[in-house]
Amino acid sequence: MRIIIPAIVALLLSACAATGPIEYGPADAKGFGYEEQKIEDGRYRITYRGSGGMPPELVEDYALRRAAELTLDGGFDWFRVIGRSLDGEERGGVSVGTGFGSGSYGRRSGVSVGVGADLGRIGSQDFFTARLEVLMGAGDVAADGADSIDVFDARSVLQSLTLPQDGSYGDQ
Repeated sequence: MRIIIPAIVALLLSACAATGPIEYGPADAKGFGYEEQKIEDGRYRITYRGSGGMPPELVEDYALRRAAELTLDGGFDWFRVIGRSLDGEERGGVSVGTGFGSGSYGRRSGVSVGVGADLGRIGSQDFFTARLEVLMGAGDVAADGADSIDVFDARSVLQSLTLPQDGSYGDQ
């Protein structure tokens, strides 16, 4: 019995765990990756859903990368982020708790006492989703009158946001 319970817990944890960072690309069958919706010419809504274990910075970088790709594919030079959000949720894992109780049995009366505690979740992972709405433009950014805070040169974004080759996200 001592071996069976830990083995079952380990099996449950491995079944619930999602893999680490996925490679950059379109959404897969599980929904991890990018999706975009064209709102009008030069305006897109981009969503990047990260797999378990992907840091939020990487998820946001992948969404920006997709915006840069769409910008250049559409014949534009830059894009302005006019809306953004980053949502996270904890999924998977096993909830662990402990308890103690006593009572009376048979014909005897007694008093029951119970104590319990929630020890938290084991094996859960954080999943992040980045959403951007971007407006694309060509030529000089200043000519558009855009505020420079959320304006990105598409070529510079693609050059600076290099993709991790080993699925990790380190100091870049």
